[in-house]
Amino acid sequence: MSLAHRIIPCLDTDGERVVKGVNFVGLRDAGDPVALAARYNAEGADELVVLDIAASRDRRPTFLETIRRVAAELAIPLTAGGGIRMLEDGRAVVRAGADKVTVNTAAVERPELISELSREFGAQAIVVAIDAKRARDHWDVMVRGGRESASLDAIEWARHAVACGAGEILLTSVDRDGTQSGFDVSLTAAISKAVTVPVIASGGARLPEHFVEIFEKGFADAALAASIFHDGVQSIRTLKEYLAARAVEVRLPC
Repeated sequence: MSLAHRIIPCLDTDGERVVKGVNFVGLRDAGDPVALAARYNAEGADELVVLDIAASRDRRPTFLETIRRVAAELAIPLTAGGGIRMLEDGRAVVRAGADKVTVNTAAVERPELISELSREFGAQAIVVAIDAKRARDHWDVMVRGGRESASLDAIEWARHAVACGAGEILLTSVDRDGTQSGFDVSLTAAISKAVTVPVIASGGARLPEHFVEIFEKGFADAALAASIFHDGVQSIRTLKEYLAARAVEVRLPC
């Protein structure tokens, strides 16, 4: 029996509110994180991701309080990150209620951070987020909220991150983020084939068919989306029923 594919809503937070943009810019208010977390938990989400996109030190206490309040609403795993630069940052997020820690820019700058976190919490709890942008015949790793190129090949970086101790890859297409034009199937398939850990596809979801495609052709283990859930374009329950009817293995809500 194959493992069920996961549907994961994402809450990008800036202070105490959820925000969403297109191609990582043009942010708008998308709601209260605690209310959204409770809704997605009831709808049958498999996990929830909360990211502090401000990721500055003065917002850290606010973000940790958001994690605590969100975790209290959940009976599903919670992944949290944003601005995690050292082991103690990871500890603080876990103490606040996160089951998994996600790292991005700081891991690119110092890959040893992945190993440190993995030794502390186990590889299964470490998610390396990769923001990738098409650059001619390959994909560049983008950092600092998708604004800067790290001059790294996304496939090679994914392999290295796993070698350092990452237990999962959260892969976001910068080109597709917020566009609702469909996941980047080519990018996701390339990364999925290159690593031995689960890959979460992110960026571009709108239609139920997009989820079928990313699971069947992109070989993703999970699919993450934000605005279509926040705005009520798609409900998680209805999406899962659609996927199950098309023989995509999912965990149906009770």
